[in-house]
Amino acid sequence: MPSNAGTTRLVIVESPAKAKTISGYLGPGYVVEASFGHVRDLPRNAADVPARYKGESWARLGVDVDNGFHALYVVSADRKQQISKLTKLAKEVDEIFLATDEDREGEAIAWHLVETLKPKVPVRRMVFHEITKPAIQAAVANPREIDRDLVDAQEARRILDRLYGYEVSPVLWKKVMPKLSAGRVQSVATRIVVERERQRMAFRTAEYWDILATLGVAKPGEGPRSFNATLIALNGDRIATGKDFEPTTGRVKAGAGVVHLDESGARGLAARLEGRPFTVTRVEEKPYRRRPYAPFITSTLQQEAARKLRFSSQQTMRTAQRLYENGYITYMRTDSVNLSETAIAAARRQIVELYGERSVPPEPRRYTGKVKNAQEAHEAIRPAGDNFRTPGEVAKELSAEEFKLYELIWRRTIASQMTDAVGSSVSVRIRALSSAQEEADFGATGKTITDPGFLRAYVESSDDENAEAEDAERRLPTLVKDQPLTAEELAAQGHHTQPPARYTEASLVKALEELGIGRPSTYASIMQTIQDRGYVSKRGQAMIPSFLAFAVIGLMERHYPRLIDYDFTASMENELDEIAGGDHAAVDFLTSFYFGSANGTGDQAIAHAGGLKKLVTENLSDIDARSVNSIPLFTDEEGREVVVRVGRYGPYLQRALPGEQPAPAGEGEEGGGQGDRAPVPEGLAPDELTPEKVHELFLGGGGERKLGDDPATGEPIVLKSGRFGPYVASGERKSSLLRSQSPDTLTFDQALQLLSLPRLIGTGPDGNEVFANNGRYGPYVKRGDEFRSLDSEDKMFSVTLDEALALLAAPKTRQRRAAAPPLREMGADPLTEKPLVIKDGRFGPYVTDGETNASLRRGQTSEALTLEEASEMLAEKRAKGPAPKKKAAKKAAPAKKTAAAKSTTARKTTTAKATTAKKAPAKKAAPSKANTSKE
Repeated sequence: MPSNAGTTRLVIVESPAKAKTISGYLGPGYVVEASFGHVRDLPRNAADVPARYKGESWARLGVDVDNGFHALYVVSADRKQQISKLTKLAKEVDEIFLATDEDREGEAIAWHLVETLKPKVPVRRMVFHEITKPAIQAAVANPREIDRDLVDAQEARRILDRLYGYEVSPVLWKKVMPKLSAGRVQSVATRIVVERERQRMAFRTAEYWDILATLGVAKPGEGPRSFNATLIALNGDRIATGKDFEPTTGRVKAGAGVVHLDESGARGLAARLEGRPFTVTRVEEKPYRRRPYAPFITSTLQQEAARKLRFSSQQTMRTAQRLYENGYITYMRTDSVNLSETAIAAARRQIVELYGERSVPPEPRRYTGKVKNAQEAHEAIRPAGDNFRTPGEVAKELSAEEFKLYELIWRRTIASQMTDAVGSSVSVRIRALSSAQEEADFGATGKTITDPGFLRAYVESSDDENAEAEDAERRLPTLVKDQPLTAEELAAQGHHTQPPARYTEASLVKALEELGIGRPSTYASIMQTIQDRGYVSKRGQAMIPSFLAFAVIGLMERHYPRLIDYDFTASMENELDEIAGGDHAAVDFLTSFYFGSANGTGDQAIAHAGGLKKLVTENLSDIDARSVNSIPLFTDEEGREVVVRVGRYGPYLQRALPGEQPAPAGEGEEGGGQGDRAPVPEGLAPDELTPEKVHELFLGGGGERKLGDDPATGEPIVLKSGRFGPYVASGERKSSLLRSQSPDTLTFDQALQLLSLPRLIGTGPDGNEVFANNGRYGPYVKRGDEFRSLDSEDKMFSVTLDEALALLAAPKTRQRRAAAPPLREMGADPLTEKPLVIKDGRFGPYVTDGETNASLRRGQTSEALTLEEASEMLAEKRAKGPAPKKKAAKKAAPAKKTAAAKSTTARKTTTAKATTAKKAPAKKAAPSKANTSKE
């Protein structure tokens, strides 16, 4: 599309991929350049704060809370080079088009660009929801101004999250552990996962039985000759099923009025029904009809991609971003199920081509969203363009994961405009009279689909992997009332009630959406944040909370319940929506939330409490750190209270009799204090700490276990578990177990051997003693400052003096390993143009440009990491600068002492230093990126 003669326009988008695609649709006279996302943000740490503001009381927040919540924005260090380039280009053009995404984040980026570049030429806002040539040309022809209401809403959200994170996080540092973070939405999401785990921990299973009958038809008509039916009632009373039991006791609910069959009861009844006649007592047939699902919105796309493709939320959004930027789908952050008339027409045409006229309903389908305040725009997620490309047409152009996601979106969109699936459902009741004259009622259901309609294109998955698919048929024989049946087999079946399923990313996103918490642009980052912070980990698809999460949520529930209240968090989302709609002022909302104001627009419970600032500063001393960091489990058979404590080196078990005072949480685990201790193995889920498992951990090397008495000293030899793993101790002597040894099988003789280390082998010709010992890098021999490695752990106890001297006399040999090839070559960094590669390092995979390294984050894989993500990770690392070097402690000049006092003073100083090292409080950490609240 040519610009006006002689006019040059600068079009600014977020990413290089988007710039490349759009530049192909614009004619000469257009320069398309990327901003690489946000160009300004609040200071990440004290180093980011400009010198002229460092003395201000609000500088640590980056927000002047006393002057209208004015935000201090700084240009990100890794964006300065690009800003210089954009500034230069802005001076060379006649007009600027800001083509960032059409949502709050995109609107804010556009505003920040104007504030940063300060252009002297006209600036227009260019918006579109798909990157196709017609859409881009229409956007250029119909620009608008920046929507300040959307900008205010995004800025209010950013400031709100900063205030929440920077005021609440320090409480966690003081009372739980340094460097933790709290977040307005991440804390609520963590609470949801923790509450589900608590339900699982409190759950008590119950056993119940029924009977499965295989029934045959004497004269079968249509359908199968036999079918299965399940016992549902006995003498008119319903047979108990899983829903009839209390989840916390495993007992039948009071007043349930059901028959609870156990194994003997079910088997006995089955025997009494053998050879007895069965008769159909009722047949009900109803028409079956299922409407298509609405097109995808952000949350439903993440849910279905997780179920069908096993994609994480982050993976889904990264892949969708690439599809969008390259013109394959419409904008992927939306909570609207609406399709444009053009899209509906394209879908209906394609349905006729692929499935025939009968698969298209007479009238187009239009959907209404269920999401409150749907505001992120415009259309559902669908294939881009006026004529959809089938998956087969784009297969060669896309990567494997891009193809899978595109096909999912295409099928859902097509199915949304197809006819209903129709058929019939049948419900049958059968009765038999046992030899003891008991009336046993059985039930069976069937479903027949006569016209699959939209199911030809798409079948939605379920979070319950055992649930039946929508397109599954269950055909029954043609049955009529009073028809006789024959029992071909009667099998007693046992069942156990199941605890509530853990959340997956898909079901957690669904839960947040139903609660009105979070928005399309934030779901994926919420999922990633709670994992990066160590609050949640994944086992397969299941999300498991850590005991650290239990401690944090326990503190919040006891002392700041409103801050993690579901309704309160949702109400803040609603108020942000009202700001976006121009119905509320951002300053009033922030003032009420932070300072408290009964007349403000913020939540009244927070307002009347004096606001966030007062809430987190008053009564801080009332928070008992030991109580917060203790998660009660149960009382064991000996009356000892068993708890999990969250310490500096991870969670550990402790048990003590009532009244005993265990050592405070966080102190070293190598004994001390009353009560046994045992570390909680990494990867063990909280609900797996059953009494049986706890007993096993204490006996299996997790706790103290006496192995015998040292024959030389008479002191007990005890097996313990500490910060660095299992070890044996006797008096002042300690020794870690060897790599080849297990706490479960360690013998008394092996323990004696370990306590003999370091073993004196003998004295060399030069008068120096030679020792054998075990170290960080394995077994070795030592003479003075000379070390040589031994080739096996056994050699420590058998190596002779001559053998040791021969080793020590030999020159040191150090074989250099050949450099391993990179895991993946990624191409040139868009910012620096240096080649990026992913390598495997000592602490896992990392991306590097040869000068700067950045470790891959939890959940990232070398295969899925994109070039843009890698570039951003390295830019962040460069911006932080090198890690500060630890300064050596200055030694105080010794006072002059008499010779007689020197020896005594030296001993006292050594003891004092050790005591001080134990008791010195940790320095208060300055706010950093790790502590910033992010959704």
